[in-house]
Amino acid sequence: YDGYGQEAVSAGAAFAMGPGDRLCILHRDLAAHLIRGVTPARILSQYMGRAAGITGGRDGNVHFGDRTLGCVGMVSMLPDMMLVATGMAMAFKLRGERRCAMTWFGDGSTSRGDFHEAMNWAGVQKLPVVFVLENNQYAYSTPLDKQFAVDPVERAAAYGFVGVTVDGNDVEAMFEAARAARERALSGDGPTLIEAVTMRMHGHAAHDDMKYVPKEQVEEWRKRDPIERQENRLRVLGVDVDALRAEIKAEIDAAAEEALAGPMPDPATAVDGVFCVGEAEPLGDGQAPWSGFSGGDA
Repeated sequence: YDGYGQEAVSAGAAFAMGPGDRLCILHRDLAAHLIRGVTPARILSQYMGRAAGITGGRDGNVHFGDRTLGCVGMVSMLPDMMLVATGMAMAFKLRGERRCAMTWFGDGSTSRGDFHEAMNWAGVQKLPVVFVLENNQYAYSTPLDKQFAVDPVERAAAYGFVGVTVDGNDVEAMFEAARAARERALSGDGPTLIEAVTMRMHGHAAHDDMKYVPKEQVEEWRKRDPIERQENRLRVLGVDVDALRAEIKAEIDAAAEEALAGPMPDPATAVDGVFCVGEAEPLGDGQAPWSGFSGGDA
């Protein structure tokens, strides 16, 4: 369940959030975990079922989140994380905390009841939450015109808050939209729905050959690749992109070796985390390596 072709949606939005904010991250939004400070080695260990993975070898898929870094593990039923993020935002408001919640979900999610429940409650209560709709053109194999009769961003107005449409393949546009949404939330102006228009360039998952997508559509979106677009911007600024790519590859290769060499989980820990024993684990402060970037708000 990768996010190939839509990396800018999670990267740009997550980078705008503060250390004390909470992110409900979905399966195609791996960049958000990396931005919050989860290392590549821990993520690869997760997929390999190693003890060093975020879930300690209990899940070899995408249901993980390091709460100490402000990442909440995902729920498979989409968009249930909208309800989780809305609940967290309600807690922030009740406690008088200057914090914001954010979550991502796909266009197919907008056809479910929990989408409307979260939107309605967030709007009524003017909660500090940012909803990021990843409009990647298909809900599995169902195209947009078979899902809804109006642009889903228009639904924000129906629930009494701001909705904006953004080029989801432009990481800087995503950052600016998310930063503005966060500022609205922290100012008491309620939620924002960001519709990030993008394209899922792989099948729904590894088993999906994506033959239902016209080749012309794939090729058109390939020209808008978000990583290539940002690379071109960096080159204009004088950044040695080739050297940067080599540095990143070396980091990933080292992380893969570390994960492969890591131990499998101890069977004696199988029931750890199943029951709450003693005090609940604190959520931590979300202090990622970049934590001073977004303006210093908690």
